[in-house]
Amino acid sequence: MTTIYYIEDDQNIAQLVKEYLTQRGYEVSVFPTIARAKEVLSKRLPALLMIDWNMPDGNGSTFCQWIRLRWKELPVIFITVRSDSRDIVSGFQSGADDYVVKPFEFAVLHSRIQALLRRTRDVSAQYLSCGVISLDQERQQVYCKGEEVLLSPLEYRLLLTLLQNKGRTVTRQFLLEMIWDSNGSFVNDNTLTVTMKRLREKLHQPGCLKTVRSVGYRLEEQSAWLEEEML
Repeated sequence: MTTIYYIEDDQNIAQLVKEYLTQRGYEVSVFPTIARAKEVLSKRLPALLMIDWNMPDGNGSTFCQWIRLRWKELPVIFITVRSDSRDIVSGFQSGADDYVVKPFEFAVLHSRIQALLRRTRDVSAQYLSCGVISLDQERQQVYCKGEEVLLSPLEYRLLLTLLQNKGRTVTRQFLLEMIWDSNGSFVNDNTLTVTMKRLREKLHQPGCLKTVRSVGYRLEEQSAWLEEEML
């Protein structure tokens, strides 16, 4: 089922849109604030985002820029209350793919969604993220706070393994076997410690990367990462 996130503070409009799109086979989640949307985006990406341009805790243009720093291909439709050319230009400059003007007919919105999904693809599985860290599996690129971070092949595989197991403690033995022994290389336990130290330094000591003493490591979400955002 195609997943859509709708960032909208008007509960009446949000509920009507959700019901309409749900009847047409979409899974729609509504978020009344940008802060809440950011928190959920760090855990799971949708196939498409719809963003109301005027939110109580921020501007849609700034939010879209924040999105593009992390997920370049995530389809975005912005929704504005008037067809002001300045709003529309600002929307496209910040990275939106299309726009709809309020009040809109549900059928028009649906057709815009269909058209955008036809010319894009579902990139939700392409990206893995935790807090300010984002990993693009297709391009094998890593970003921290929107800035690309250059990792060695071992550092990349270490981060990828932790992201693939986000929320779970990954033992040191598992990491050694998955990352080093798969190449037929014998290494001692200190190799992992050194690689993790370098990874942490390159990622600016992220709070979401935890050490589980005498066991291993764990990547976990925490609300405090919102305080570290760039925009």
